[in-house]
Amino acid sequence: MNTNPSHGPYHYRSPSKIFWRTVRGMLPHKMYRGKEALSKLHVYEGIPPPYDKKKRVVVPSALRVLRLKQRRKFCVLSRLSHEVGWKYQNVIEKMEGRRKAKADVWYKKKKVDAVPDQAARGQAKAAIAPYKAILKKYGY
Repeated sequence: MNTNPSHGPYHYRSPSKIFWRTVRGMLPHKMYRGKEALSKLHVYEGIPPPYDKKKRVVVPSALRVLRLKQRRKFCVLSRLSHEVGWKYQNVIEKMEGRRKAKADVWYKKKKVDAVPDQAARGQAKAAIAPYKAILKKYGY
């Protein structure tokens, strides 16, 4: 049997689109509520600028360490995408490297700035100790 590859099946190559398509398969995307749920899903490669300053969230029940046995093989979506023709793996790695370097500089500065703050808190605690004792007498 001869087949024409231009007739499909078509597949996405970027990791974000592969993930989006996988989630779409788990939703009733032809119904209103499924369409609404899918419209609220935003997927990116790496961590783009508006979100690089936000606190990260970890879903413990989705961690590889907790879900897979130690001897099990696993794959990373960026490698799979690269193997099926995604051309931007190196670009994303470079951008993520820059983002991580900037984040590391920010974190080190934050640690240095926190030292005087901790000292000031200790001094303030000592200064308000007598007032706290008075308040404690009255049940506060």
